[in-house]
Amino acid sequence: MTDAELAAQLAEAAGKLLLEVRASGAFEGKALGKIGDEIANQFLVAALQEQRPDDGLLSEERKDTSDRLSKSRVWIVDPVDGTREYGEARTDWAVHVALAINGVATVGAVALPGLDLVLRSDQPETVPPPPEMLRMVVSRTRPAAEALSVANTLCAELVLMGSAGAKAMAVVRGEADIYLHSGGQYEWDSCAPVAVALAHGLHCSRIDGSPLLYNRENVYLPDLLICRPEHAGRVLALVKEAAN
Repeated sequence: MTDAELAAQLAEAAGKLLLEVRASGAFEGKALGKIGDEIANQFLVAALQEQRPDDGLLSEERKDTSDRLSKSRVWIVDPVDGTREYGEARTDWAVHVALAINGVATVGAVALPGLDLVLRSDQPETVPPPPEMLRMVVSRTRPAAEALSVANTLCAELVLMGSAGAKAMAVVRGEADIYLHSGGQYEWDSCAPVAVALAHGLHCSRIDGSPLLYNRENVYLPDLLICRPEHAGRVLALVKEAAN
């Protein structure tokens, strides 16, 4: 089984497991999110340790160790990206499974269980053509000031959505053109979405234009830009102007 096949298989299986937990009715709200995180994390960690025992591993729900820093291949997972949305029985949450090689998001799968979809780095599809009006996907609860400023300048329509993975995949799926985030994230929030977006020919970077690097000692990776390549230069310039 290839790395990409493994990532997709595990993301899909974890998503189905999470749907089963929610459908059981045994938990609701925050309690559902907490138990879902725990169960999905246990499944993903056990499977990756069995299937790729020599690789490093970083998970949001697992105590981090320095062992991964000496590895060139490190799996980076987010068992439930968008715990609030999962707990509220919405569809804009995701499961992230990625493999960073030498610090680069190389292989990834993002499952959108509520939509019965898995987007994969090894099966890129053509991103649908954009509409006449630009669309920028932002957080439904706390949209970043930079994103709102850029959207206003570009006269872009705002698309409100939950998890980072769901927002990134909205660009991949042609539901939005730009995902600009500056409100704080960690490596597990973006690694799988970036791997998938890159495979689909999209621009991915920090909001200052520098590359997104993974498997760092400090896993805080606070900002990113995922967009159609033709918009990257303009968006990065606007962010720089807003910062000055």
